[in-house]
Amino acid sequence: MQEFQHWQQRYAKGRTDDKVLYAGIVGLGCAIGIPKMSRISKLINESALQHAVNWYFSLDNIRAANDCIVRFMDRMELPNIYRKNQETLHTASDGQKFEVRTDSLNANYSFKYFGKGQGVTANTFIDERNLLWHSLVFSASERESAYVIDGLMHNDVIKSDIHSTDTHGYSEAIFATTHLLGFSYAPRIKNLKKQTLYIFKNGKNNVQSDWNVQSSKYVNETVIKEYWDDILRLVTTIKLKEISASDIFRRLNSYKSFGQIIKSDFILRYIDDVELRQAIERQLNKVELANRFTRAIAVGNPREFTQGDKEEQEIAESCNRLIKNSIICWNYLYLSQKLERIDNPEQKDKLLSAISSHSPMSWANTNLLGEYDFSDEKLKDTAGIRLPKIAT
Repeated sequence: MQEFQHWQQRYAKGRTDDKVLYAGIVGLGCAIGIPKMSRISKLINESALQHAVNWYFSLDNIRAANDCIVRFMDRMELPNIYRKNQETLHTASDGQKFEVRTDSLNANYSFKYFGKGQGVTANTFIDERNLLWHSLVFSASERESAYVIDGLMHNDVIKSDIHSTDTHGYSEAIFATTHLLGFSYAPRIKNLKKQTLYIFKNGKNNVQSDWNVQSSKYVNETVIKEYWDDILRLVTTIKLKEISASDIFRRLNSYKSFGQIIKSDFILRYIDDVELRQAIERQLNKVELANRFTRAIAVGNPREFTQGDKEEQEIAESCNRLIKNSIICWNYLYLSQKLERIDNPEQKDKLLSAISSHSPMSWANTNLLGEYDFSDEKLKDTAGIRLPKIAT
């Protein structure tokens, strides 16, 4: 809660009570709305709640609060049970569509999803430990691929080694950029057999009749050499966070020729490596579950944004993510405490096996409906959760 700081600290007379901030997070994150949230909450005044949202709920504040919880879970031992390889971290991202029923410059038409209405895409980033480390909101007409790099470059806590998306998050330019930034990009590409493979023009490669997998085009080496300095300059700009990758990709596509090399190499590894295909599928299943989690949290309006401004939409999405991360963190703490209290090694192994075969991204134990009581009595811990030593 300390990440929620007043926009103008010099003029702030006193900090808003935490319970009001809780109500604001739930009101926005659960898509209930601030007026209704004050009506269905005990001890919450609407004017105080509106004041807190106006002055404490900046996008930077809420993202910092999410980073705080993600950083805490990153230091816990139990989440590592879901890592396939302790030396590398597999992440994924995927978007889901939300209709916007108010005037919005960030929304756009998509008959497939909204009929005659307009909407946006909320893109969620998750790692294999189920830590939700970033989210973005952008127009439904834009491809998710342009925003993959933005998410990978955002977080100082989650250091991705390999990142997966579905076909909407894939482009040859992304292959080029992730390679130069030091990430391994592993998307699940639809109709893989229709993809074009590229090869360098070499006399030895002219005869491909006995190859099991054959290329159909040559890499344009001339273009790569001509624009190589510009490509490195743009990658450096992204690395230094001087400009977002999505802004660059909307204006140019000079990475394409170089990305064709990286894409061709990945497709050959994807065809040959069963474990790689399985790892990609597992990670994308987790982000699909995270999308279901988003709908479950947004009990007030699970398929719409009531906000028209892009920043307000991202604030609401980040509040939703903050609630999800809090529930996941509580689940990890509860399970960790259960493990600590078991002295029998056989029973402990049995519980660990059960945990590893299920997801901590579970919300059945959380009552998201009804009246919200923020009294001191109700805010007390009733489960006896003790923070692990890493929190001190």
